[in-house]
Amino acid sequence: MESLILLLTIFALAIFVGFEIITKVPPTLHTPLMSGSNAISGISITGALLSVHSDSTLLITLLGCFAIFFATINVVGGFLVTNRMLAMFKRKG
Repeated sequence: MESLILLLTIFALAIFVGFEIITKVPPTLHTPLMSGSNAISGISITGALLSVHSDSTLLITLLGCFAIFFATINVVGGFLVTNRMLAMFKRKG
């Protein structure tokens, strides 16, 4: 029970810190930071694949599948936004 409270406290602090960091980013830097976010989501996909592949409980397997799904959405969306941003700088011709 103590470890659950500790983990929930760390999770709540991570949400707070993440929110504070993201809200302080100027709009001109937001899209380049999306590319860095894609790399982090790629690491999340790798970890989720490892958790799904391991011999574990049904709950861990389901959470790993959800993590793969949502991290993949984040990666694809990030690449689409980055591609759209880069297309704005191409010369029309």
